[in-house]
This record gives sequence, C-alpha cells and structure tokens, in this order.
Amino acid sequence: MGTQAANPILNLLPLAMIFVVFYFMLIRPQRMRDKEHQKMLSTLAKNDEVVTSGGIHGTVVNVKETSVVLRIDENVKIEVEKNCISTVARKEQQK
Repeated sequence: MGTQAANPILNLLPLAMIFVVFYFMLIRPQRMRDKEHQKMLSTLAKNDEVVTSGGIHGTVVNVKETSVVLRIDENVKIEVEKNCISTVARKEQQK
C-alpha cells in the first residue's frame, strides 16, 4: 500500500492565508492613510496652520505646485515640500 501525495494546492493554502491577513492588516490601512494625506495636501490653502514632519509649526503663506511657504514667526518664512506637511489645523476649525 502506497502513501498518497498531498495536493500541491493545499500546500499553498496557508501561504495564501498569510498573504490575505498581511494585506488587510498592513497594506490596505497604509494605502488609506496615504490617500487621506494626499487629499489633505491637495486642499492646502493660504492661512492654514500646519505642522511639518520635523515638528515646525507655521501658517501657510503661499501654496506652490510641490512646496509651500510657511510663516513661522514675524518676518520669518521658510519653504518646505508639501510631503513634509503632517497635519493641518485650519483657523475656521479652531474658533
């Protein structure tokens, strides 16, 4: 009596399940965060108060295609890439 070989598809089933769990736990949430971040960056407007990824707090003075000019103090302006903006707090929401 010979032993029966296992179906190769059944051998791949645990690997496929790991990939599905990995997708729903890591990849999908990161894509959703990236979409929200891109939407936030596309709606940047003058006088928005922002915080950069480096921790600099400032107010948007000018929005360019790939960068923004921030006022961080009286007569102090810096230009940063849009991707460096981590959060936006609009003045209308703070009142």
